[in-house]
Amino acid sequence: MTTSRRLLCTLVAAAGLTLLTPTGTLSTTAGAPRSGAPNPGVTGAAHDRGWTGTWAAAPSHAVPALPGSSVRNVVHTSVGGQAARIRVTNRFGTAPLRIGAVTVALQLPGRPASPGAVPGSMRRATFRGATAVTVPAGRDLVTDPVPLEVPAGANLLVTLHTPPGGPDSPATQHRTARQTGFIAPCGGSTATADESGTDYTAVTGSWHYLTGVDVLGPRTPGSVVALGDSLTDGTGSTADANRRWPDRLAARLAELPPTERLGVLNAGIAGNRLLLDGTGPSARARFDADVLSRTGVRAVIVLIGVNDLKGVPEQTDPAAFRAAHREIVRRAHARGVRVVGGTIAPFAGHPGHTEARESARRSVNHLIRTGGIFDAVADFDAAVRDPEHPGRLLPAYDTGDHLHLNDAGLQALADTVDLRALTGPRAPGR
Repeated sequence: MTTSRRLLCTLVAAAGLTLLTPTGTLSTTAGAPRSGAPNPGVTGAAHDRGWTGTWAAAPSHAVPALPGSSVRNVVHTSVGGQAARIRVTNRFGTAPLRIGAVTVALQLPGRPASPGAVPGSMRRATFRGATAVTVPAGRDLVTDPVPLEVPAGANLLVTLHTPPGGPDSPATQHRTARQTGFIAPCGGSTATADESGTDYTAVTGSWHYLTGVDVLGPRTPGSVVALGDSLTDGTGSTADANRRWPDRLAARLAELPPTERLGVLNAGIAGNRLLLDGTGPSARARFDADVLSRTGVRAVIVLIGVNDLKGVPEQTDPAAFRAAHREIVRRAHARGVRVVGGTIAPFAGHPGHTEARESARRSVNHLIRTGGIFDAVADFDAAVRDPEHPGRLLPAYDTGDHLHLNDAGLQALADTVDLRALTGPRAPGR
C-alpha cells in the first residue's frame, strides 16, 4: 500500500468507518460529538410549490473530515417525484466545507447492499449551475433540481466528494443510519459517477454530509416529520431493511390516494433529549433546523423524553416537559404545522429505570394525553407496553435491553398514528 493510500485509509478509520479488505474488515473508531445548535441557514428554495421532502436525517455528530474521498450514502425514499434536490450539510463544521461533486442515482436492488447504480440512472447535481460548492460552517445548502424519476419506496445513492487540501473542518454525520453506505477513499471526484461501484472499497454505518432529499411531485400534499430519539432513529430495527417506525408509517401512507400520501422525514437521533443537549442538540434546540426548515412540512410527531428521565442530569419535573411541549407547539403553529404528541414508552428492567423515573414518566404521559397541549395524541406507551406489567415493554416487542423495540414493536408504533391527525386543521388556541 502506498503512503498516500495508507493515509487516506487511516482517515477513513478515524471517521468511524470500516475498511474492506480481501480477508475481512478492520475495526472501527468513533468520532466525538460536538454540542450546540447552529442555525442551518438553508440556502435554496426550501418551500417551492410541488416540492416535498422524501427523506431526511438529523445531523448528530462531528467526525474527522475525509479529504479526497467520495461518500456514497444510501437513502430510502418515502414518496416519489419527477426530480430531486439534495440538502448538503456542514452543520457541525468549524470551517467552510468544499464539495467537489455530487451525484444521485438509483441503487441496484438486492442483498447484500451494493454500491452499484441502476444503469442509466446516474445524474450529476449542481449548485446554481456549478458542480462544486463551498458550504459555510454551520449551514446547509440545497442543490439545483436534478432530473431523475424517483420512485416511492426506493433506495437512492447520493454520493459526495470532498477534495483534498481543504480546511481541516469536521465532517457532519448522522451516526446511526441502520443503512450500509460506501466510501471510495482514493477514487477522486470521478468516483462519484462510478455506476459499477468498484471504487467503493469501504463501508460505513453513518450518513455523511447529507441531511435531506426533496422530490418534485405536484400531487404530493407535503410531508410529516418524526422528531425523536433512538426509537425514531431505528435502534433495534433490522439493518438495511427500512423498518424504522417512520418507514413503516410511510408504507401506511403509501396505501392512500396520491393526493393524501405525505412524505415522511426522520428527525430521530439516538441518545437525543428534549430538554437538554445530549447526543446532538436537544430536540427543542434543533426544532427549527430539523423540522421547520424541511420542505412542505404539514405535521410533526414528537416522541422523545426517555433520555431526559434517565439521563445525567435526570429531568423528572413534569412541568418542564409541559413547558417544552407548549413551546414546540407554539413554534409549529406559527408556521401552520400540526403537532402530534407521542407518549413515552416504558423502560422498566433497563439499568436506567427507577421507581421515581417511572412515576415521572407516567405523569408526563398523563399530561400528553389529557393536557390539551397537542393537536392530536399518539399513545405509543399503550401500544407497546405489557398489559400485565405496564412499566415494561411487551416481551414480543423488546429487543432484550428493555428500552428499544424490534421490528414488530416499531411496526406497532407506526400503526398507532392516526393518519387523519396529520392533515386536519390545527386545534384553536394551542
